[in-house]
Parts: sequence; C-alpha cells; structure tokens
Amino acid sequence: MNFSAKIKKAFGDIGFQIFLAMIIGIVVGRVMGEPAVVFAPLGTLFIQLIKMLVVPLVFISIVSGAASLGTTRSAGRIGFTTIAYVFGTTFLAVGVAFLAGWIFKPGAGISPETIKAFLPEQSYQAEAQKLEFWPMLLDIIPTNPIKSMTDGHILQLIFFGLFLGFGISAMPASKKQPLQNGFNYLLDALIWCIGKVMLVAPLGVFGLMAEATGTFGYDLLLKVGNLFTVNLAAAAFMILIFYPITLKLFSKQKIPAFWKAMVRPQIVALSTSSSLATLPVTLKTCEEDLGISKETASFVIPLGATINMTGSSIYYTLVALFFAQLYGIDLSVAQYMAIAITATVGSIGQAGVPGPTLLVVAVLVSAGIPIEGLPLLYALDRVFDMLRTFLNITGDAACAIIVDKK
Repeated sequence: MNFSAKIKKAFGDIGFQIFLAMIIGIVVGRVMGEPAVVFAPLGTLFIQLIKMLVVPLVFISIVSGAASLGTTRSAGRIGFTTIAYVFGTTFLAVGVAFLAGWIFKPGAGISPETIKAFLPEQSYQAEAQKLEFWPMLLDIIPTNPIKSMTDGHILQLIFFGLFLGFGISAMPASKKQPLQNGFNYLLDALIWCIGKVMLVAPLGVFGLMAEATGTFGYDLLLKVGNLFTVNLAAAAFMILIFYPITLKLFSKQKIPAFWKAMVRPQIVALSTSSSLATLPVTLKTCEEDLGISKETASFVIPLGATINMTGSSIYYTLVALFFAQLYGIDLSVAQYMAIAITATVGSIGQAGVPGPTLLVVAVLVSAGIPIEGLPLLYALDRVFDMLRTFLNITGDAACAIIVDKK
C-alpha cells in the first residue's frame, strides 16, 4: 500500500476522524475563546441522536442477551460455572473501579461554577437526589414498562428486559426461535442506526471541544488523561493480581505459561479492539497452548466473548464516577447501586465489537448524571477500547481454564 493510499484509508477511519475533529476543535476553541460557543449546536445534535437510540438499544440488547443466556442451562455444569464466574468477576471489577475512582478521583478539581457554564442549566444537579434504599429497590420493578421506556427509566427497562428475555428462553424451541430472531434483527437494525449516528460524531466532538476549550481551556482535557490512567490501574489489578490468584486457587495452571500463551491473542485484541474478532485466536490458544478441552473451550470462549466484559464494566463505572466528580455531584447510596447494577448488566449485554459504546449512556442516566460531556471521551475511545478488549479476552481464557479443571 503506497503512502497516498494509507492517508486515504486513515481519513476514512471514523476513529481518526473523531481524533482529528477533537484536535481541530481544541485549536478553534483556543483561537476564538468564548465565541466558540457558536459551535455548541453541533454537539447538541450528536447528544440528541444518542439519546434517541440509547433506550431501545439497551432494552433490545438486554432481551436478546437474556434470551440467549437462558439456553446455557442445557449445558449443565459448564454453563452454570461459566455464568457464575462471569457475574462474579464483573461484580468484582465494578468494585475495583469504585475503589480506584474514590482513591484517585480522576474527575475532581474543576470548579462547579465553570462546569455549570458548560452544561445546560436543566441538566445540572449540584447535589444528588437522596433516595431511600427500599423505595429505590422497588422502583426497579416497573408498573408500566411502556411508560418506563418513554420516561427513560433505565433500571426498570433492564429488569423488564431480563425478565422477558428469560421468559423467551424458557419457551419451546419452535416458539422461541422466531422471537429470538426478531429481537436479534431489531438489534442489528439499531447497530446500523448507531453506525449512521457515528457519521456525525466528528462534527459533534468538534463542536463540543471548541466550546469546552473556548470556555475554560485545557483543564478538562487533562482530566480525560487522568481517567485513562485510573482505568489502566484498575485493569492492571485484574490482570496482574486477580486472574493469577484465581488460576492459582482453582486450577493447576502455571502463571508464566499462561502469560506466554496469551501474548498472541492479546496482541490481536489490542489491534482489533474486538473480542469477537479475537475469538479464533483465543480458541486456538486455549486448546493448543493451554491444554483446555475442545468441549470446554468451544463453549466458554464464544460465550465469554459475548458476555464476559469485565473491561467494559470497569470503564462504565469509572466514567460515571468521573463525570459525577467533574460536575461536583455528591452521589447517594442509591445512585451508587444504580451505577453498579447498570454497569454490570450493561457490560454483560454489550456486543464484543469495537467502537464508541453507547451503553455507558445508560449508566449515567440511571444515576441521574448529565451526559452532555460524554463526547469528550469519544476521541480516545479506541485507546480505551483496546484496554477493555485486552482485559476481556484475558478473562475469557482464565474462565475457560477454571471451568475445564472443575
């Protein structure tokens, strides 16, 4: 491939376009100063398109995932152990993210007055709504799922979606398959819509970055770097401490041999940012290099590439804490619970494909955190995505080893 072809390919990549838009937006905001607010409607357009899709996306993906998840019961012990491991590690990852966010506070340090100048007045809450435990728990159960969808009550949609998905999975195959296919087709259509919305992402990021830089300079941009550093620290704990400990306790796998075998799939994960694209390499590594039986590997690895999204759960949780700290919002216990539940279930329901994730919007909405600043992260989403995928596929292999030895 010659140089001009490489340049053309780079400019055709949405990630590069978003990154370039971020740089141009910073320069324009720096040069124009506060008048750069004229570009704010571009960011608003992008946010509105995201809001249009996030509710149906979350609901359809949860129903589709739960309907497929229910079929693993026929796999008996392997299915139960795999799902237990996925949920257990995901909950732990959320806890690690909370701890890292509390200790390092990646979003703290910018005055609330400055942030209020950047956000629409109606979307800003200086103090979190104080919710009681039992009312909040009962509020997860919708009395009217349709109203929950129109009002954007994410936790209620997740509860109803899981309930409906498991109901579909319990039906006879002749009745279940058409419904599953229908939800999968709807999910495909929504993914197509997301792809089209992402075509305007560079414009949205440009508008937001120009406005943000023109309003209060580079401080906010430095905070995004802080977020990545904390994300990296949380992922390092899972990879270097948690997975080796679980392998030591629940299998006879030698840790150095595990890391040596995982180099190839981890490199593919970094380059593709996709658990599904890495799937063939992970499968081959597990069977040939790690000695996992074909029966276990062929079940656990594909399932893990779909539902074992530990890296995503860490990212979702940290992003929620990041923006809460950025806006100076004092989260209540109920809101922490909302973040934990939505980050766990949302990450498990996320497809193992690369690209700026919109399910993080559900986590923010569930806790009442404004999403207006979210496009700030999209320019670096590819870097975050590489880290998420690296962690996800490492967890898939560790899960397969433990399940195979049980």
